[in-house]
Amino acid sequence: MTHHIIVRILAASTLSGASLISAARLYAAPDPTVASDGKPAIAVKIIAINDFHGNLRPPGDLMLNGAPVSAGGAAHLAGHVRELRAANPDNVLVSAGDLIGASPLISANFQDEPTIEAMNLLGLDFNAVGNHEFDEGRDELLRMQRGGCHPRLERAGRSCREKGLSPMIRSKVGRKFKGADFRFLAANVFDRKSGGTLFPAYGVKQFHGRKIGFIGLTLKDTPKLVKPSGVKDLEFRDEADTVNALVPVLRSQGIEAIVVLIHEGGHPGGGPDGCAGISGPIAGIVRRLDPEVDLVVSGHTHETYACRLPNAAGEPVLVTSAHDYGRLVSDIDLVLDAKTGEVISTAARNLVVSRDIRPEPLLTRLVEDYGRLSRPIEERIVGRITATFSRTPNEAGESALGDLIADAQLEATRSRRYGAAAIAFMNSGGMRADFSYAPGKKGRVSYREAFDVQPFGGTLVTMTLTGAQIEQLLEQQFPGCPNGQPANRILQVSAGFEYAWNAGGKACDKVDPASIRLGGKPIAAGKIYRIVTNDFLADGGDGFTLFTQGANRMAALPELSALERYFGRHSPLTPGTPRRIIRLP
Repeated sequence: MTHHIIVRILAASTLSGASLISAARLYAAPDPTVASDGKPAIAVKIIAINDFHGNLRPPGDLMLNGAPVSAGGAAHLAGHVRELRAANPDNVLVSAGDLIGASPLISANFQDEPTIEAMNLLGLDFNAVGNHEFDEGRDELLRMQRGGCHPRLERAGRSCREKGLSPMIRSKVGRKFKGADFRFLAANVFDRKSGGTLFPAYGVKQFHGRKIGFIGLTLKDTPKLVKPSGVKDLEFRDEADTVNALVPVLRSQGIEAIVVLIHEGGHPGGGPDGCAGISGPIAGIVRRLDPEVDLVVSGHTHETYACRLPNAAGEPVLVTSAHDYGRLVSDIDLVLDAKTGEVISTAARNLVVSRDIRPEPLLTRLVEDYGRLSRPIEERIVGRITATFSRTPNEAGESALGDLIADAQLEATRSRRYGAAAIAFMNSGGMRADFSYAPGKKGRVSYREAFDVQPFGGTLVTMTLTGAQIEQLLEQQFPGCPNGQPANRILQVSAGFEYAWNAGGKACDKVDPASIRLGGKPIAAGKIYRIVTNDFLADGGDGFTLFTQGANRMAALPELSALERYFGRHSPLTPGTPRRIIRLP
């Protein structure tokens, strides 16, 4: 149990990016042998990341105080971890989920094996499963832990190991993919058939005879965020209830220090390291946690915070999140009572993974190897644009990028061969980047950029819906309707389809049926229409269960192939003004 919590935070809101980095290094960790009351103590350093998403290369700049800061990259992340470990040999490296999934091509093209191998070299200890770990289903996630050849490679008669890796890396990662050396944790993910958890519920690390328990779990709404077929026969239980049930289990093993690694988070309202006015699920989860929980490492929302939130007893608990893509790392110090093993103080700050540090040579070589292997695919030009296609929505929820992708999907499936679709629906969450116009490239778009926009490898599915079902589908975009969204989640639609929704309308009555038009004509409730969407939505993903009612389903082509074809036929592309969806006051 935590007797008191000390949170030392360097507020990024008061520092420039450069100052944040230098000031962070002046931070003084707790004395490793003496607690504040003079009793013998054990200082343990917890190094935490979240939402890495396979970003082996340095991703885009991190915005701090309105200014871009270069940050991230697996080799530089390893360099910072090296320095943090040097500050205290009693340390543990953890992740709060989404290590893989929605990854750049350098990782995704090799089934995210490079990211697992990078984390093995980095010395990761535990990763709480995130929703994106389930993007390709439970069997593929189990392979990430256990190793083995991917079925696609076996069917193609290819080796389980990509050829072309340097001898140095091959000697480290092995002749075949061996899986994760670290442990995936999934305390609230249960197999309905066996009754047990998919992965261990917790892991334990011991320092000088005292144990720290790490409970790992994902958000309970994971089934709404992934293909339902990929999590079939899995049950995702309540986060706080799961943790609280495990507290006596850990205590019975003499574990007094308890850390929760949870792939769920919030949106801070008080600056990068503050939690004033925080919104999102994490505050409610922490408010229900047993007071024996000493630290919560969170993720999922790609935000930055390190602050205190009240638990079930009203006591403050340290809660952290380190943004995303390995651009920040949380440096957390726990001080344990050497006699009892209880946590007597905690301290945390988020550090920028800056590039002014020596990168780790092994990680540098690993990234170079996979970069060289993927380069011919990545650099292929698929088309051109004349301006940026942004996924940022207007007030109605429509975006220029959403229009482009929906149009590409409709054109690819208009023919009878692929289902004779008349309307396309695209989920905004499936668009992971913008098509940014670069004058120096003359607007050329590479396959790598197209993949970064749609990295999930989904397949288009055509089906038949009635006009009445389409109206019900549109109502599912909003809260309060059966299976509706927790917040407005607007589907992107193809050209020729339009409708209006009323922000002040009641649940299940926000969309005006008379405004739903196709080709300028109102759709009829009893008439049937062929529509196309990706297989994620077709399976009821994002809570759009209406898609599962579609009749005469037909699998078409990969969604990325549809986009590439569209570029090939219509380049150069110019973004229009989104006006297919109208928001009424």
